[in-house]
Amino acid sequence: MTDRISPGLWRLHVLTDRKTSRGRSHLQVAEAAIAGGADVLQLRDKEASSGPLYQEAMRLRKLTRDAQVPFIVNDRLDIALAVDADGVHVGQSDLPASVVRRIMGPGKVLGVSVATVEEALQAEKDGADYLGVGPVFEARGTKPDTCEPMGLECIARIRRHCSLPIVAIGGIDEGNARKVREAGADGAAVISAIVSADDISQATRRLKRILEETGK
Repeated sequence: MTDRISPGLWRLHVLTDRKTSRGRSHLQVAEAAIAGGADVLQLRDKEASSGPLYQEAMRLRKLTRDAQVPFIVNDRLDIALAVDADGVHVGQSDLPASVVRRIMGPGKVLGVSVATVEEALQAEKDGADYLGVGPVFEARGTKPDTCEPMGLECIARIRRHCSLPIVAIGGIDEGNARKVREAGADGAAVISAIVSADDISQATRRLKRILEETGK
């Protein structure tokens, strides 16, 4: 992988989310986040049907390709393949990571959400490139069916047993971003603290600076 497509070097993942974007489109959020220095952009939409989501993904694919920012699609392997995204991120209730890897092939990025050491080791075995670990803190309304926050120890525990890059997720903002890096995460995936901000670019810039300046 090149540096551009190296999950271990990605500090800030920005996930789009229509519910918390205050009326701004996926494209508007993505443009502002990229302007603020997001390392990777992930399209996340739990409600859109395939046709509209494909159109959104095509717009983001063009934007991210022009900006040379990696583009990941959340959950939807079909959409990721259709628009030639750089990769896909799946959860424990989605298609098994081993199946996703087989369909995508070796040249794409595969992220897998995990909450335990066992899930992390299985994801590594199945060909994941990075782990989404969380929810670390309480999320702000982006995923009502999410489990209870697991705290920073979940990052440290998985870090001790797995060598894959760890991306912390769940309620991460400027007040706690430093803590997830200190716990062992390589980066953070952020929704509300950026997508809901008055100034998305500025919020992205501030969080990126915190994540870059904090060592493990």
